[in-house]
Amino acid sequence: MSARERVPVVLRSEVEPPGGAPPGGDPRIAVLVSLNFPGMTEPVAGLVRRFTRTTLDTLGALGAGYELIDTSLDAPGPPEDVTRYDGLLLLGGGDVDAGLYGFHGPVPGTYGVDRRADEHGLAAIRAAVAAERPVLGICRGSQLINVAYGGTLVPDLTDYRLHHGGPGQPMFLDEKVSVDPDSRLVGLTGTPLLTVRSGHHQAVDTVGEGLVAVAHAADGVIEATEDPRRWVVGVQWHPEDPDGPEADRMRLFEGFLSACPR
Repeated sequence: MSARERVPVVLRSEVEPPGGAPPGGDPRIAVLVSLNFPGMTEPVAGLVRRFTRTTLDTLGALGAGYELIDTSLDAPGPPEDVTRYDGLLLLGGGDVDAGLYGFHGPVPGTYGVDRRADEHGLAAIRAAVAAERPVLGICRGSQLINVAYGGTLVPDLTDYRLHHGGPGQPMFLDEKVSVDPDSRLVGLTGTPLLTVRSGHHQAVDTVGEGLVAVAHAADGVIEATEDPRRWVVGVQWHPEDPDGPEADRMRLFEGFLSACPR
């Protein structure tokens, strides 16, 4: 057993509702998240607890079942196991290892890099796409989708003011995002103009082959991608932030669950 497993900062019992997933939930969703990652601080752990719990509560409220797959464990199981479920949902967390998208220089502000968890997530995405399972990625999850499709990331947003708080400020802020009116995503959000909760210093750069950019911030940074051939959507913001609009979170999750085969 690794030190990471022996001394977890975030416990599974802190994020799962009492009793776990509702029995007989349909569809059944594989939820990938690293509950712990290198360098985690207590403020970040608090965000992981809140966001993961909100995600699972929302799935349960919508009648879905789920399996929480903690990729920070030494043995989270074969990535291909996600194809046993009706859909794949990837949550936020630490930075993606820059070497996985061909960047080998220093990355300012990098945190939480766990290459083993990254590789597990990339393999799970590719397996789910090959099995035609719907995939929804949030923040880090969206970035992993882009890398899985062969794309790259901006390692550090030099002008971060629209995307996360500065020194001494809260990490998360409200950000205005424009959504392509012809995209699948606008059908999920119900509007081409959103105010979302953001706290990211990285973003999609070169869009992966087969994906299209379907949402942008006011400074042009890509805020969402999707695969027009399959139900694969990645959003850079955090709909699962309980400080954000509940209606937007419910619409996005409902659309994802509706796409999942029973």
